Amino acid sequence: MLSRIAESLYWIGRYVERAEDTSRIVDVHLTLLLDDPWAPEDVVCASLLSAMGHEPAETVRRDEVLQALVWDASTPASVVGSIGAARENGRRSREVVSSELWESINVTWHEASRPGRRAYPHPFLTWVRERTAAFNGVADGTLSRDEAWHFLVLGRSIERADMIARLAAARALAGTAGPSWVTLLQSCGAYQAFLRSARGAIDERRAAEFLLLDPLFPRSLMSALVVAEKSLDKLALQHGVDDRTTTRQAHRVLGMIRSELEFAPPAELLEDVYQVMERVQSACSVASDAIAQRYFPRSVVTSWMAS
Repeated sequence: MLSRIAESLYWIGRYVERAEDTSRIVDVHLTLLLDDPWAPEDVVCASLLSAMGHEPAETVRRDEVLQALVWDASTPASVVGSIGAARENGRRSREVVSSELWESINVTWHEASRPGRRAYPHPFLTWVRERTAAFNGVADGTLSRDEAWHFLVLGRSIERADMIARLAAARALAGTAGPSWVTLLQSCGAYQAFLRSARGAIDERRAAEFLLLDPLFPRSLMSALVVAEKSLDKLALQHGVDDRTTTRQAHRVLGMIRSELEFAPPAELLEDVYQVMERVQSACSVASDAIAQRYFPRSVVTSWMAS
């Protein structure tokens, strides 16, 4: 597979997942402000922007969060920007993605760009989650389980791990002003699965452990890291045995942070959630750079100069 196609598929997976997860994170924080009139708006909004990589001003309001994280089409860090970036990468890989997959992302982009969407942020964020779920369903049903599929899943898994870490970090940073762990489960569509797993024993510690450590729920942090490692294994096998050594850096950093989560006592992990989630985000960044260096090398541009 051409490196440019592989790179496009990897980033389609990342951008679609980013759009979904950002919509979840923003929605749960805005719902908190509506449900709790005593929640300090500036603290909640500032912690959310900080967790998402923005430098908040002294006083941050709801509209500023929506503009930066939802509506700003000029940056792939926002919901609309992520959808646009995913569409552009889909256009570059038309010879590999199915027509149904392209139509799904293309229609989503055009609908998301309609000016009327801005008037109804909560319905829009819900709609984004529905559209990204439809995209992933089309991808599951129309792509062969070859390199294209593994690059898409690899991108999706690394982005999911990074965004879950951001969600947990935002909660830890906001402290008592932030949403509860049970609320975070609801924002991730994990609440019903958690109830079955906990057998009705609902408390904050169990909810946090489920979101971060559960090996069976697909949107847990542990599951995302495991799937990313498996995708790297599949790609290494398809590129030959020697390729395992060239992807060792990505394997190493993802394996180290997964092992830390897997074997650390849950009580110690939950006492230091913010610092652990910072290490998860760092590991995802290092792994992404290692993957890019191995599979998406940039051509050297020859500079012609007159003597």
